Amino acid sequence: MNGDWLIHARDGRLCAYAYAPDGDAVVCRTERTPGGAWSDPRTVGGDQRLHTVLALAQGPGGYTHLVSWRPTVPGESGLVHSTHFQPHLAALDWTSIGHPNRTGDRTGPPAVAVDAQGRAHVFVRNKGGGVSMRAQLEKGGWGPWRDLKGKGTRGQLAAVASESGLVVLYAATADGILRWRQEKPGGTPVLDEKPQPAAVRPDTLRALATSPEHTTLFYTDEDGDLCAWRGDDAPVPVMAAAGPGTVAAIRCSLDGVDCTLLAQRAHSGRIAFAAYPTELESAGAWWAESGPALPPDARIALAEDAGGRVVAATYVPGNPPRMHLTRRKDEPGLALEAWHQLY
Repeated sequence: MNGDWLIHARDGRLCAYAYAPDGDAVVCRTERTPGGAWSDPRTVGGDQRLHTVLALAQGPGGYTHLVSWRPTVPGESGLVHSTHFQPHLAALDWTSIGHPNRTGDRTGPPAVAVDAQGRAHVFVRNKGGGVSMRAQLEKGGWGPWRDLKGKGTRGQLAAVASESGLVVLYAATADGILRWRQEKPGGTPVLDEKPQPAAVRPDTLRALATSPEHTTLFYTDEDGDLCAWRGDDAPVPVMAAAGPGTVAAIRCSLDGVDCTLLAQRAHSGRIAFAAYPTELESAGAWWAESGPALPPDARIALAEDAGGRVVAATYVPGNPPRMHLTRRKDEPGLALEAWHQLY
């Protein structure tokens, strides 16, 4: 899953998205009341059969946009999109948005970001190794597929909307990082003239809006360091990565300080947490592990609940799947409650 699969909905409830046990559908569970018990799983988007791939992003109105691949004819697939306006209600049925090369099989995992006007921007690698985009129009419907250029992209893309609502996209190559940025609302993101040299491990990109001027890209380099890059200067190492996967990241207030909180499955299998003042990587950060050991395919997500407390959740696919959750205690620092299993 690419994006925040645990979201704080506009009505204050938490909602978690996951795959159905057989993997060919997306389901969601929602708090019945903020901080209360959770609902049974409900299928998202109707009866279409999906591949096990999902991109998610939440827009400024609190709506969740979801994108997946679905099989069409033998050997081919197409992208589909759904919008979930209220977690306790049904999402819109999956709508076809086509293929970046018109026809063909899956070209790579999609990414999605939502601008200040609530328009979804869907990104996916094309068969030429660059990136293509399709975006919703202001008055409804979708614009055409656009080839954003680039070459040699690999692994999962990272898309994010800045605090101003402009969309930014990142991709890794064998030699570094490619970045595309919108110059105006509704505009086509433009590729930076020069790639940023970096030794990036594929499938470790995670982007976060960290100030009115910047988005920060987190990734793990080939030396095993978790690095941060904002585009003005070279990437800087934050600390050694806790484990091999992508980090979850959120901005939150810890003891009155604007902080970036990171979480990652550690080599031990437990979830490691680290926080530091936002955009002050020089302040240093240290991992602290929490919870039970989880298998390598476990996923981690961070959100804030209706009371503004940080919530962390883990999801382990399988039949049956497992989800655990913890919240920050109402005390100084980053002390967490005991993890409890939701299902």
